Amino acid sequence: MTRCAPLTDACKSTILALLISLGLILNASESFAQQGPLPVDVAKPLVKTIVDWDEYTGRFEAVQRVEIRPRVSGYVDAIQFADGELVKKGDLLLTIDPRPFQTALDSATAQLAAARAEQSRTTIELERGEELVQKGTLSVQILDERRAAKLRADAEITIAEAAIRSAELNLEFTEIRAPFDGRISDSQVDVGALLVENNTAIVTLISSNPIHLVFTGSEADFLKYSRLSLNGNRESSRTASNPVQARLIDEEGWPHKGVMNFVDNELDPGSGTIRARAVFENPDDFLTPGLFARLRIVGSGEYEALLLPDEAVLSDQARKIVLVVDGEGTVSARVVTLGPLHQGLRVIRSGIEADDTVIVNGVLRARPGGQVVPQETTLSLNAAESE
Repeated sequence: MTRCAPLTDACKSTILALLISLGLILNASESFAQQGPLPVDVAKPLVKTIVDWDEYTGRFEAVQRVEIRPRVSGYVDAIQFADGELVKKGDLLLTIDPRPFQTALDSATAQLAAARAEQSRTTIELERGEELVQKGTLSVQILDERRAAKLRADAEITIAEAAIRSAELNLEFTEIRAPFDGRISDSQVDVGALLVENNTAIVTLISSNPIHLVFTGSEADFLKYSRLSLNGNRESSRTASNPVQARLIDEEGWPHKGVMNFVDNELDPGSGTIRARAVFENPDDFLTPGLFARLRIVGSGEYEALLLPDEAVLSDQARKIVLVVDGEGTVSARVVTLGPLHQGLRVIRSGIEADDTVIVNGVLRARPGGQVVPQETTLSLNAAESE
């Protein structure tokens, strides 16, 4: 007969704890079984006519942006703007010392006066020569020379008039004005600085209202929108009637409303994307070029959708399922295909019907093939999600 080794006190304690735990588990299972079916909240899918919205990330850009440079060389006489201020089209920004240009204009004016005097002299000589030729007292050769002199005088008039127009333009260019409404940057020059024609950067001016939001879409998105437009289910992305909504990183909902106004004429072969642009009103100058924003555009035509809360959807590895209850309280699982969120509820593409009763709260109390006590509830959209 084989003798067993005596158990130590520590081993006896461990075995006793295991037996107690096993007894508690068996008691809990028996207690759970005695509870019967548990209550769950159920509802039929909400049926709504909706359109899908596709979301992108974009960046605001000014509609107009120009780096202002002088059109004549000269020394800065006065700066008429404050750094960062809003200016109107035609506002005086900077003055170049006009005295050299006024002198050039005066000289050109004098040249015109001299040319007109010469024109008058040659005109008189030509008329006298024509009379003398008829009388036979002047040769035709001399008359031809007088005609040539008259033509040269006429040409000098044209040259002098052009010189005056050029001098007037240069004098006008000494006053640098805003080409459009917008916000000015800080000045890059000071009074007394020498500006070089078409070279020295003075200041940058950007428009503020309206403002563009630029983003890129994939080749697949472009094809989807093109086919929807071709089939008449959606306005073309190139039309101004296609709505766009946007929000900044610290905003809720979609407070900014705009429209599409441009889609590029070709895709980037390197990235497989296409550039697009929307335009937004910006009367308070709050939207600033360079800001990033989320935007959404219409991604489908109108259709009738089934909507459920995300809490009703379970994950089974790669599949998504919902639990459906029949008239006797028996639970069954349905594999579903999900769509986007719409005002807080998830679009269900396929897998259920409008008259199915779905568990929307308490899914952990139910299992396929089991029984539950269904309690009817009503689903509703979150209106704030559409703002």
